[in-house]
Amino acid sequence: MPAWLNNPGMLLIIAGCIIPLLPYRARMVVLLGAPAAGLAWLWQIPLGTTTQMALLEYTLTPLRVDGLAFTFGVIFHIAAFLAGVYMWHTRSRLEPAAALIYAGSAIGAVLAGDLITLFMFWEVTAIASALLLVIRGLRDAMIVARRYLLVQIGSGLFLMGGAAIHIHATGDVAFTHLGLDAPGGWLILFAFGIKAAFPLLHNWLQDAYPSASPTGTVVLSAFTTKMAIYALARGYAGTELLIPIGAVMTIFPIVYAMLANDLRRVLSYSLNVQLGFMVVAVGIGTELAINGAAAHAVTHILYKALLFMSIGAVLHQTGHVRATELGGLARQMPWTAAFCVIGAASISAFPLMAGFVSKSLILSAVAEEKWAATWVTLTAASAGALLYVGIKIPYFAFFAPNDQIKADPAPRNMQIAMGLTATACIALGLAPGLLYSILPYPVDYQPCTVDHVVTQMQLLAFSGLAFWLAWRAGLYPRPMRAVHLDTDWLYRRVLPALGHVGERLFQTANRRFRAGAGSLADTAMTRLRVRYGATGVLSRTWSTGWMALWVAILLIVYLALYY
Repeated sequence: MPAWLNNPGMLLIIAGCIIPLLPYRARMVVLLGAPAAGLAWLWQIPLGTTTQMALLEYTLTPLRVDGLAFTFGVIFHIAAFLAGVYMWHTRSRLEPAAALIYAGSAIGAVLAGDLITLFMFWEVTAIASALLLVIRGLRDAMIVARRYLLVQIGSGLFLMGGAAIHIHATGDVAFTHLGLDAPGGWLILFAFGIKAAFPLLHNWLQDAYPSASPTGTVVLSAFTTKMAIYALARGYAGTELLIPIGAVMTIFPIVYAMLANDLRRVLSYSLNVQLGFMVVAVGIGTELAINGAAAHAVTHILYKALLFMSIGAVLHQTGHVRATELGGLARQMPWTAAFCVIGAASISAFPLMAGFVSKSLILSAVAEEKWAATWVTLTAASAGALLYVGIKIPYFAFFAPNDQIKADPAPRNMQIAMGLTATACIALGLAPGLLYSILPYPVDYQPCTVDHVVTQMQLLAFSGLAFWLAWRAGLYPRPMRAVHLDTDWLYRRVLPALGHVGERLFQTANRRFRAGAGSLADTAMTRLRVRYGATGVLSRTWSTGWMALWVAILLIVYLALYY
């Protein structure tokens, strides 16, 4: 077998390429069978395994299975399987294909051991994920897909540039710890930061995810950003610059999440918040912190997928996803409402839920390294999740008064996918050892201690009280149809406007320059005609006497200068 086929991600990519050629039932078997087979394949590969191949003068490593890669590889396979169950009802040939190729390329990236292989899978994820936006076929989605693809390809260009500088300077293609001092380190960090949705680089996420289909959004939420977290953990663990970056990520999206009317946009902003926890953990860089980042990536994929699944089911059944148009669906879609509540409890870090056992690792790692301000920031952000997601999403979608909207229960496959994901969230909360057993480093940690549980319940209780008081006082923003400007306004509106102004100034200056140059040329031609024209001074016939006089003058001048 060629070395590049030893990567389990290639199984999903190949399956995605052939799935459009198959009839419906065969497509669905492949859609679920490929992730299951890939997970079984990965599980039996011993840790420490590498596969190498030669390319020109470089030795590539298309497969590297260690603790960090194994953790992300496992959850990516599980996410691909759950997304496949969720989209079982779709008759589209292209959406399952794009989903499998996207998942397979993300798996390939986390199992890649060199920068060249990483770059190739990095670019495939960009193209495949953009297809999930195009497939919906709406005009707005097509526009968003173009913007999304430009950003993702831009990330790849920075990665390629940084990798080229690093390889040229060191002669080493291995993807190991880089740091900011490595040649090309800043460019590679910028490439990872784009896909990790760093502050000011984040708007592609909130722009794209709410524009995909209900099934497409579930797939999109799982891979790109967590692939970037893996890359940061691999290349930049212990880089302290990431700590303030992650802390900012946990705070600034909260306001937008509270204001947003589109519930999928609310979840997109909350996704950015949770990424901040992982970025802080990578910046801390200790074994406990890296375990926390990996654990939170696992639980976040699950509970965020569950929330997107529940809201996607609402969109699929009602055609609406805005808080102003929803409510009262708990009786009509009871299972979906229950699953949504489980996802909301998990993201809010309720004890005995998946989010609690992963966030506890990160908070403990931050406390051990004595980053007091960062610990306070993360604790506040963790409690605040109840405000902008834990209460807002279930309430406005299922429990707010609304007698006008009617809906049937979600399709059976959607309910099964939500049930499996909700079960995983509860199981990891009740038995955190299931999660800790697949983390990169050995775990000697007990999250459900009395002080952890009591502290978290106090935070959640006060957060719930704050929501109730703010709601009663009219301080909590009510859902309304509005456009809330984010930092993308700078490059989507301001920069094009400045470009138009610059273009008009250039055209005006060009017209004036051309007019001035034309006038100058006309003046010059007129003077040349006076001198050299048919009637010009130098074109006249001179008498022999004048010629003799000028020759004599020139001879006298020459003799005077010579002697």
